[in-house]
Amino acid sequence: MEVRRPKVLDTHPGEEIVAWAREQLAIAQSILDNPGGGLLFATQTIGQVRSGLAERDATRWREVVELLDRAEDASVHREFGVARKLLDEAAAKVV
Repeated sequence: MEVRRPKVLDTHPGEEIVAWAREQLAIAQSILDNPGGGLLFATQTIGQVRSGLAERDATRWREVVELLDRAEDASVHREFGVARKLLDEAAAKVV
């Protein structure tokens, strides 16, 4: 087998990214303050959604990306109420 270049990877084609992002944010919010790795997984998930949306269309998702950046920061600082509020705002804008 001859490989000339990497295959283009489009993990969430078209508008499928909306459903994926909303699902991931719901998971992150539900485990945010769970002991045993919930915080780590939640912040990692928030970061993945943030970067996925920014890579897809930075202009379209600018406001959501900013909210997720703030939510990730609040999570790391264990400000769970603030983080949840920001995740709610972000999820509402992922349409």
